[in-house]
Amino acid sequence: MSSRRSRSRQSGGSSRSISEDQMADLVSKLQQLVPELRSRRTDKVSASKVLQETCNYIRNLHREVDDLSDRLSELLASTDTDSAQAAIIRSLLM
Repeated sequence: MSSRRSRSRQSGGSSRSISEDQMADLVSKLQQLVPELRSRRTDKVSASKVLQETCNYIRNLHREVDDLSDRLSELLASTDTDSAQAAIIRSLLM
């Protein structure tokens, strides 16, 4: 068995590989999506830094979603269930 086949089987069986150019393109696209990195587009940022900042950004987004969910729950709990406000909030959630 060739070493290439044995490596692909060891890494989950996928025979599809990504070239260095494709990887660089994907990292560049990620860099454009993360606000902390977007301003550094002209500067050379390592792929590991882009991945690290992307993970931090996703964690922060999760925290924001959790916070907003908690605030919405509190708002719904304090609002009369038959009120117009409650109806609007429920329609937005559907």
